[in-house]
Amino acid sequence: MSFTQIVTIAVFIITFIFIVSEKINRTVAAMIGAMFLLIIRLINEKNAVSFIDYTTVGVLVGMMIVVSIIKRTGLFQYIAIKSAKIAKGEPMRIIILFGVMTGVLSAFLDNVTTILLMIPITLVISKLLKITPIPFIMSEVLASNIGGTGTLIGDPPNIMIGSEAGLSFLNFITNLFPVTFIILLLSVIIIRRIYKNELIVDDKLKKQIMELDELKAITDKKLLYKSLVVLGFIILGFFMHEHLKYESSTVALTGAAVFLLISGIEVDEILVEIEWPTIFFFISLFIIVGTLEEVGIINILAKAVVSLTKGNLTLTGIIILWSSAILSAFLDNIPFVATMIPLIKGLGAISHMNITPLWWALSLGACLGGNGTLIGASANVVTVGVMEKEGYKITFKDFMKIGFPIMIFSIIISTIYLLIFQLR
Repeated sequence: MSFTQIVTIAVFIITFIFIVSEKINRTVAAMIGAMFLLIIRLINEKNAVSFIDYTTVGVLVGMMIVVSIIKRTGLFQYIAIKSAKIAKGEPMRIIILFGVMTGVLSAFLDNVTTILLMIPITLVISKLLKITPIPFIMSEVLASNIGGTGTLIGDPPNIMIGSEAGLSFLNFITNLFPVTFIILLLSVIIIRRIYKNELIVDDKLKKQIMELDELKAITDKKLLYKSLVVLGFIILGFFMHEHLKYESSTVALTGAAVFLLISGIEVDEILVEIEWPTIFFFISLFIIVGTLEEVGIINILAKAVVSLTKGNLTLTGIIILWSSAILSAFLDNIPFVATMIPLIKGLGAISHMNITPLWWALSLGACLGGNGTLIGASANVVTVGVMEKEGYKITFKDFMKIGFPIMIFSIIISTIYLLIFQLR
C-alpha cells in the first residue's frame, strides 16, 4: 500500500471517528477532512468538484424547500388529527394509524421533517388521553426509518444509491416498497403489543379526541390547494423522470422553484430553513470518499470482498445486507453508503456479476439498520432531543431495547425477500 493510500485512509478514519463520537460537529469534521485532502494536494479542486453528486444534493435541497412550504399550510397536522378521530380516540388503534401514516409520509418526505411534524400532535393527543407519549413516539420514529426505505426520496442513502446506480423512482417503488410496507405493518403491530399495558385510557378521555377540529389545523387553504397540485406533479415527475430523460434533481428543483413562485412567501425565509449543514456534510463526504476511490482504496476493498465471497451473488448480497444493518445501527449510514457505492461498482467490474440485487441489499441494510440504536439515524437523535425538552427522557438503552429487536426482525424479513425475489 502506497504512502498516498495510507494518508487517505488515515484522513477518512479520523474524520469518521469525529463524526461518530460527535466530539466535533459532523459537518465541520467532514469539511476539515475534505479540505485537508485539498491542502496537502492529494487531489486538486477540479477532481474534488467532480466527486460531488449533484443529483443527490439537488433532490435534498429541492425537497427541503417543498416541505418547508407545505408545512405552512397545516396539512400534516390535519392528517394527524383526522387519523386520531378515525381511531375514535382508541390508543391501540392510534398507535397503528400514526405509525403507518408516519411510515407512508416518510416514503415521500424527509424522515426528520416527518417526525418533527408528528411529535407535536402526538404530544397533544397523549396529554388529552393522560398517558405517556413514548409508545406513540417510538412507533413513529421506527416507522419513519422503515417507510423511508421504500422509495428513492425516502432516505438520503436511497438518493445516493439511485443516483450512482442509475435506478429510478419507479425501480425503488417496485422493488422495495412492497417489502418495506409489510415490515412497517408488522413492526407497528409488534410495538403495539409491547406497549399494550401503557395504552389503556378512560372512555371519557377518548371523547376529547373526537372534539378536536382538524379543519382548524389548515392555516392557508389557498396555498394548500396549490401545493397539492404541484406536489402531485413532482411525484409524477419522480415516477417518469427516467422515461423523460431528466435527473430526479431536476424534478425536485423545478418543483421547488414553482413552490417558491406560488407561495408568495419571501424566498429568504424559506432558504434559511434548508438544512445547509446536511448539504455541506454531503458535499464534503463525497470529496473524501471520491478520494478513496481515486487512490485505489475502493478497488482494494472490492477485490477483498470478491475473494471472500468467491463472486457468489447470494453470499455477497447477504453479507452486504447484514453488515450494512449492523454497522448502520452504530454508525451514520450516510458515510457508510457513500463508501459502499463505489465498492459495489468495483465488484461488478471485477466479477462481472449482476450487481442490481446488491443495491437493494445495501438500501435495506443501511436504512433499516438505523432503527438499531439511538444514534443509528438522524430522525432518532432529533426525536430524543425534542422529547427531552418536553420532559420525556428516552435513554440509549430504552431505545435499543425496542429498536434493535425490530431492526433484526426487519433484516430477517429482508433476507427472506432477497433470497426469494432478488438473489437467484
